[in-house]
Amino acid sequence: MPASSPWWLLGAGAMGRLFAARLSVARPVCLIGRRDAPNVLHYRDPSGVDHALDVPCCTLTSLAVSDPTPPGLVVLATKSHDTQTALDALSAHVDARTPLLLLQNGFRVQPIVTRQWLGPVLCASTTEGAYVESAPDGGTCVVHAGTGVTWIGDLDHAWPDLAHGVVEALTAAGMRAQVDDDIAQRLWHKLAVNAAINPLVARHRIRNGQLRDRPFRRMVDALIDEIGPLIEGQGVEPPAAGWSALIWQVIEATADNRASMLQDVLAGRPTEREAILGPLRDAARRQQRSTPSLDALYRDTPS
Repeated sequence: MPASSPWWLLGAGAMGRLFAARLSVARPVCLIGRRDAPNVLHYRDPSGVDHALDVPCCTLTSLAVSDPTPPGLVVLATKSHDTQTALDALSAHVDARTPLLLLQNGFRVQPIVTRQWLGPVLCASTTEGAYVESAPDGGTCVVHAGTGVTWIGDLDHAWPDLAHGVVEALTAAGMRAQVDDDIAQRLWHKLAVNAAINPLVARHRIRNGQLRDRPFRRMVDALIDEIGPLIEGQGVEPPAAGWSALIWQVIEATADNRASMLQDVLAGRPTEREAILGPLRDAARRQQRSTPSLDALYRDTPS
């Protein structure tokens, strides 16, 4: 994938800004949000150093007027529930065969967009962490809260060369990335982690590590007992160490973090309840399994 090919980052939340900041050192990028903004992206790296990066920040409409160069790739970094609106807007400005890279949580929109979009659709599962906070100049800054790995693949195993090209581009930008030949399994595993962590910490407004304490520990264990069999019922292989080990390992590793769903609740934004819990509840209906803990969690989780 040529380094001169511009990438559009559609969605100016934490992950969209993080990927724009990192990619901007290696290729032309444009961060697309709901409103035009100064072409300065404030980024705090994992060591705590602040950077002011020259990144065009615009809307789809203003970008179409100021720069008609078609993108080589569009990274869709919106929240899951905003995906369809974003695609409808995007389709008016790009060729329908333009490759997409989806960064959404859960496993709700990925199959839908893969069927709907005419061009290649890649999916990402990332363990990078980021949040947005106020900047000294009165604007906002994206904080790179934790480095991780980004896995890239497509649900139909149809675009291996494109996946390798995206991984090479991310690697050139200093990010850790790998191709995953079974990205669906990777997404289901991440969904299990998100479902056991995000709704509980959002509901109780706690950091991830507090799930280790009473009464939350037994809530997590009850969820794991339901989530694991549901996902295996979808034909997904369990983690080598088991579901419990996977989920508690993530809780330990992210103990000081505020999960994305908690950030949404604290900011008064809609949450990704449907994207994270919806696929599991759908699986429960198909498999005719009783899931009282998941059902209660869905009812109690802010939407």
